[in-house]
Amino acid sequence: MSEAQFKTQLSDEIKVSDEAVKQLLALTENEDGVNGVRIFVSGGGCGGMSYGMTFVDQPTEFDTTLEKDGLKIHVDAVALSFLEGVEIDYQTDGTNASFVFKNVFANTSSGGACGGCGAAGGGCG
Repeated sequence: MSEAQFKTQLSDEIKVSDEAVKQLLALTENEDGVNGVRIFVSGGGCGGMSYGMTFVDQPTEFDTTLEKDGLKIHVDAVALSFLEGVEIDYQTDGTNASFVFKNVFANTSSGGACGGCGAAGGGCG
């Protein structure tokens, strides 16, 4: 019996809009020692899950990485199982701007009552 190969590179499992990439690149360029952005999933919030992002200096051995236009986005294997099919966008509404996780319930059995979960630093809006 052969073991499945751990996939270290992402392709289309997670979609990131051009505007989100532009904004994340601008944020990471101002931080010393930052290798990229980690997308994480934590308990709580709508449907029991919250989604967010943080800076990372190095990926872990359990991370898969999406590289787009010079931006590295790291996701650990557990979070990826909840994030496949997600679209990350950057939206402005008047003076408010935030990263929005769309379609977060694509691969889960949750009802998807809160399709806009996971703006960076927060839960549902």
